[in-house]
Amino acid sequence: MSTAPATARSVTKTVTIARPAADVFAFLADPANWPAWAVVNVKAIEPTDDPAWWLMATPHGPARLRIRANAELGLLDHDYVEDQASWQVPARVVPNGAGAEFMMTFFQPPAFTDAFFDEQIALVDTELATLKRILESGA
Repeated sequence: MSTAPATARSVTKTVTIARPAADVFAFLADPANWPAWAVVNVKAIEPTDDPAWWLMATPHGPARLRIRANAELGLLDHDYVEDQASWQVPARVVPNGAGAEFMMTFFQPPAFTDAFFDEQIALVDTELATLKRILESGA
């Protein structure tokens, strides 16, 4: 008899942005924009020979990013792969009046201690604040 795997800890982060959802989606769906807002985790990014994947320079070394975007649904799910861990991050942009909500859910990878996961999640607040500032300033 098999047992189902234990569930992972998860944290969902959300930011309200005073820009139309289509603008927020378009900005986030382009990986070339990520170093501008994901200032803690993405130092540089470049396309690879596989158009689905981008190569990133991160504080922990090289990593790969793939965004699985669906504009109609506002989905910006992405896959993040590095030496230490890999995970999928569900993300979505939804309209909120004339603005938008951007949300991401992070699941703790088995290789991460609770303390390290908490530290990394806290850094996301800096990135979301940067994203809000960039988009609301008219980028």
